[in-house]
Amino acid sequence: MTSLVGPPAPRPCESCPYRCDVAPGIWAQEEYDKLRRYDAPTAEQPRRLFLCHQNDAGSDTRRPCAGWVGCHSSDNLLAPRIALLEGRITPETFQAIIDYESPVPLAASGAEAAEHGESGIARPGTETQRLIDKIARVRSDLIS
Repeated sequence: MTSLVGPPAPRPCESCPYRCDVAPGIWAQEEYDKLRRYDAPTAEQPRRLFLCHQNDAGSDTRRPCAGWVGCHSSDNLLAPRIALLEGRITPETFQAIIDYESPVPLAASGAEAAEHGESGIARPGTETQRLIDKIARVRSDLIS
């Protein structure tokens, strides 16, 4: 049986695509495309939690992306509701998602975060490459 997804981290990680101060171009285009989908009206949003990129997909330490939770109006997100109903998160984790407030500035929307991130894909800078290398070291499930 798959373990439960834990609560969001206390702060978005330094490579979080929702952070205003994150270097652009860290993630692939398809990852930035996902961000916009959570801007949709609740019923039209993806049903899956947007998980933190710092953990392997099957890790016991999986948790929702703190930037995703902080950027979007958590009480309007569909995915945590579905996860609670399906038993993939506890009621305590659901409440932590609803109550979450980011201690760092975040993009105002998934579209804004995606636009910023996409601006660096073609020409990643030094900071972008440093963060890509860091993620590659901690994630064993990524294909290089």
